[in-house]
Parts: sequence; structure tokens; C-alpha cells
Amino acid sequence: MKTLSVDLAIYQPEIPQNTGTMLRTCACFGVPAHIIHPATFAFSEKGFRRAAMDYAHQVEISEHVSFARFREWAKNHDRRVLLLSTKAERSLYDFEFRAGDVLMVGRESAGVALDHAKLCDAMLRIPVRPETRSLNVAVSAAIGLTEALRQIGDLVGIGKSPTQM
Repeated sequence: MKTLSVDLAIYQPEIPQNTGTMLRTCACFGVPAHIIHPATFAFSEKGFRRAAMDYAHQVEISEHVSFARFREWAKNHDRRVLLLSTKAERSLYDFEFRAGDVLMVGRESAGVALDHAKLCDAMLRIPVRPETRSLNVAVSAAIGLTEALRQIGDLVGIGKSPTQM
């Protein structure tokens, strides 16, 4: 059984291509994914399948029927839920990640509902230039995951070609 690393939670996804891209990122980094419903699309949609390519089957995906059920799962498994948000004051580069953390990204249109955001253990932002609003959610997920994995030392073996391993 794999030791705890970092998980990615995708809150009420709206755009199949972004969700597919995030699942592909999870596959490349060996990160489990959590889909927090409701999603606004079926996972059989062409755009989702195209973005995930042949990687989605390589990801351990847990689906949660609601944020309440996801939060209950996190609490029962002693996992911190860390929200990436443009509204956060603390930079993810000033945060100490630990194995078992769950990095959560919000909906493309509206982020995470305020009452749900308040239930997260921390809110973190990715610093961007002041004249810009935000990054694409899939890009944010990749940046957050690589920083968390770097800090906990779980990037070992990633980036090497199969012949180097």
C-alpha cells in the first residue's frame, strides 16, 4: 500500500476539459483525486475523455455526493483540506504541507461556496501579478500539487524517463 502523499479534490467541476486535465496531472504525479459533486457534466463527455486521454484509468478517483460527505471523509481519515483560492491571503509558498493533505480547487465560475470555504483547514493562494485576476483551475491544481509534493519529498522518480529508473 502506498504511503500517504497529497490528494487533489475537485469541487463541483463545471468544465470537462479542465477536469480531464487535472486527472491527467494526478496520473502523472501519482496523486489520488476526489470529485465533489454535483458536476455539471457526465464523465463520458467527449471533451473530458479527450483531456484525460488514456490517463484517467491510472488515477484512484473517489466521488463524493456532496461537500458535506467529502468533509466527513476527510475528518474520518484525519486529513487536512487546503483550499486554493484567489481570495486567500496566505501564499502556498509560505505554507508547510505534510503528507496526507488534500489540496482542493473550486469551480471555474465561482470558486467554493463561502460556507464550505470556512470549513477548510487553510486557504492558500498562488501569487500572480496584481493586474491579473486568476490562473486556469487546472494550471492552479498543477502548481499547488507540485509545491506540496516538493515540500513533502514525494517527487522522487518523477521526471525521469523509464530508462533512467
